[in-house]
Amino acid sequence: MWALLAVLTIGTAPVPPLQLNAMCFGIGGAIGLVWTWRGAGFGVLRQVDWRVYAFGTLGLFGYHLLYFTAFRWGPNAATGLIAYLWPLFIVLLSGLLPGERLTRQHIVGAVMAFGGAALIVMTAGAGGVSVPALLLAFLCAVTWAGYSVISRRLGAVPTESVTVFCLATALLSLLAHLALETTVWPSAAGWGKVMALGIGPVGLAFFTWDIGMKRGDIQILGVASYAAPLLSTLALILAGRAAASPFLLVAAVLITGGAALAARASRKGH
Repeated sequence: MWALLAVLTIGTAPVPPLQLNAMCFGIGGAIGLVWTWRGAGFGVLRQVDWRVYAFGTLGLFGYHLLYFTAFRWGPNAATGLIAYLWPLFIVLLSGLLPGERLTRQHIVGAVMAFGGAALIVMTAGAGGVSVPALLLAFLCAVTWAGYSVISRRLGAVPTESVTVFCLATALLSLLAHLALETTVWPSAAGWGKVMALGIGPVGLAFFTWDIGMKRGDIQILGVASYAAPLLSTLALILAGRAAASPFLLVAAVLITGGAALAARASRKGH
């Protein structure tokens, strides 16, 4: 689902970032209400500490504000590739947890991935890519990796709490939008992209990711997610939103391969 995040985000232009946050998380929150109603029930939400709700809300709000803003400033595959450094960061950060360790293979994988990122930055001017957009994309990758690894420490928190994260993020985004932005509604096709975002990458994806991070193997998740930058780039090319340039393809392979190598090192460690 997240491999489609970039191409769908570009398709929602010119909706401003905070407004898009509010719309998408409103849809995701509605899905969460159904998820909670059919699952453990709403009573389970009262058992969650307010600090967990604050952490989850700030994580989702911050990441997507950075992501949507990055794509408004630089709606291209280069921005997406930098944003998809997060699988590598998850593997590296998880290696710093108690009982884990970073190996030489982790470092080689990181150098490969950062080499791909450096290639994007060095060719940014010639390709008309916004460097500030790349910086925001880098920050959102760090934000999501940190959120994911820390959420691992919140394993006792029910997945239904993501419903509150989404609804609170939607409300916070709406208030910030009304104070800071001018409302711009999407086109007819754009509405379809907003709905798709809210149902998939900004909806169900968070509930399934939360389950995986809390109950699954964090290293296997890293392995599975390293394909995201390559799939995202392919989706942009197929949608006509990016050209299949040699620099872009080499960067995609380096970032994907670096994350894969680091994830493989983690598997060997177990």
